[in-house]
Amino acid sequence: MVDQGHRLPPMAIYGKIFRLMEKNYLIKIAYDGSGFSGWQRQPDKRTVQGVLEDTLSFFTRQEIKLNGTSRTDAGVHAMGQCASFKGDFSIPTENLLKAVNASLSGGQARKFTVGDVKILSIREVDPDFHARFDCKGKTYRYVIDNGEEADIFRRNYTGRVGEPLDVELMREAASYMTGTHDFKAFQSSGGEERETTVRTISGITVERQDTDVIIEVTGDGFLYNMVRIMTGTLMEAGLGKRTPESVKDVIHSLDRANAGPTAPASGLYLKEIYF
Repeated sequence: MVDQGHRLPPMAIYGKIFRLMEKNYLIKIAYDGSGFSGWQRQPDKRTVQGVLEDTLSFFTRQEIKLNGTSRTDAGVHAMGQCASFKGDFSIPTENLLKAVNASLSGGQARKFTVGDVKILSIREVDPDFHARFDCKGKTYRYVIDNGEEADIFRRNYTGRVGEPLDVELMREAASYMTGTHDFKAFQSSGGEERETTVRTISGITVERQDTDVIIEVTGDGFLYNMVRIMTGTLMEAGLGKRTPESVKDVIHSLDRANAGPTAPASGLYLKEIYF
């Protein structure tokens, strides 16, 4: 005789079976952030997470919840954002990718256009994988328009410095930011509370390409607005408004007031994520 006290209710049985059938997926995403209120879903606002979750849910016929690696702000772009999600659906991943991207670009009626968000790849991953918690590092890119005349058509995709930047001074200043430090001075207020503000920056490059100055920063993690504040501080060094050596004092001070300004969101790109 079955012990009725230990029998699972029917809905609990179905839920358990569904969880066993679910698979875990990792998607890589590119987006133009100028038309979004950031990555994270927000009520009554257009966000990257919201648009993707709604579209994926429509084509898989189930509710999809994304776990994004990075919560980029409004106006910030991505070349390699990543997110994981779980689901049980029969549509092959290559067909799902095509269907979602076609929908995001306006459907077949607009097949010669591209949307402002695109899934670059979808693949199945280990059941325990989590795009945020399994991230080992990220690379951000910041693009500065440093030409004599501002380019109106790039205003949503670059930061702007009209005076010539000294790239060598910027590189020297950047050298003091590499390594493991407490980066509290490079954190804006209002972000998610972190247990520690110590981070490791494994590399920073500063290169001039035509009229652009491009900064790339790789680290194991970043604080709220950290890359944009680092960029603003490097801009000041490049303009001769601070010495490269002063960066050491900024770090040791742990005081946001001593660092440079927060560079505009428009020039920032989440380039790559490492797992």
